[in-house]
Amino acid sequence: MLQKMRNQKGFTLIELMIVIAIIGILAAIAIPNFIAYRQRGYNAGASADVKNAYTTAQAYFADYPDGTVAAGSLTAYGFTQTPNVTVTVAAGTLSTLVITAKHNQSNTTYSVDSTGLITKG
Repeated sequence: MLQKMRNQKGFTLIELMIVIAIIGILAAIAIPNFIAYRQRGYNAGASADVKNAYTTAQAYFADYPDGTVAAGSLTAYGFTQTPNVTVTVAAGTLSTLVITAKHNQSNTTYSVDSTGLITKG
């Protein structure tokens, strides 16, 4: 009977523990990188939305130079907001335009002023 057990194939406990340790080390390296990549994606969505909202506002001001732009008028001019990104139009005239965008999962807010300068805050 002892002879039969020696001929069985399989992994030893030490081999299994080494494999589990290697998987744990790889997970410890990969998970923080994945979180950072996801955060960058959220920030990129907010940054793109603030730039697109500014471009749409400029199209609005081309038709109504003395008008005041609001979030609804941006949508009417073709602006499509990214899901989970909040876009806010503050002072909406041509000379005082301020648009901000922030993703719900991010702590970074992007703003654009009437000159087109995008700032990260």
